Amino acid sequence: MENSIEKNGMPLLGDLFPKMKVQTTRGQIELPDHFAGKWFVLFSHPADFTPVCTTEFVAFQKRYGKFKELNCELIGLSVDQVFAHIKWEEWIKENMDVEIEFPIIADTGSVAGRLGLVHPGKGTNTVRAVFVVDAESKIRIMLYYPQELGRNMDEILRVVKAMQISDKNKVAMPANWPDNEIVGDHVIIPPATDVKTARERLERAKAGEFECFDWWLCHKKLNK
Repeated sequence: MENSIEKNGMPLLGDLFPKMKVQTTRGQIELPDHFAGKWFVLFSHPADFTPVCTTEFVAFQKRYGKFKELNCELIGLSVDQVFAHIKWEEWIKENMDVEIEFPIIADTGSVAGRLGLVHPGKGTNTVRAVFVVDAESKIRIMLYYPQELGRNMDEILRVVKAMQISDKNKVAMPANWPDNEIVGDHVIIPPATDVKTARERLERAKAGEFECFDWWLCHKKLNK
């Protein structure tokens, strides 16, 4: 089955990230092959030398080491020339004492168009979009923010970690994980999909395999 990006003009969850050559502050790279075997977060920002975007880049850089611990890379994007990106990086280094270590895509508009980063009513600037792509190059999460709202980078870190744990352990993650109001730092066992499994759930809970409020709401402590 062909990737729906070419058909629809915008990616969907589960699509393979489209192959493209992009010019960045670290030279020309090919996506997603450049990050083969790694997760990556591609995030767009409206423009260089703008206040909210500057705070975001500093916040991303300060957490870059934590992303790398999750085998996850960062790459930024805006419809600006590479020269503007480089000069902006220099300004951040000189004035904020923060050196941006991840690449920034200098887009002519073609990448933004393919990924749906320019929204009607917001001019030609890209919105604050976030694409979380897994090690198999599949798009797992898409987040869109208006230009007026800066992103929470700890939340982006949280969702990368949560999806990796979910994949590895075949579990679901509750609201506000790992600080859920009902189950704390436990993870959710996917609900039963047949009568036999539903009947077995409470018996397995009695045996101490996990805890249940009912057969459809079971949870457990994640083994480390």
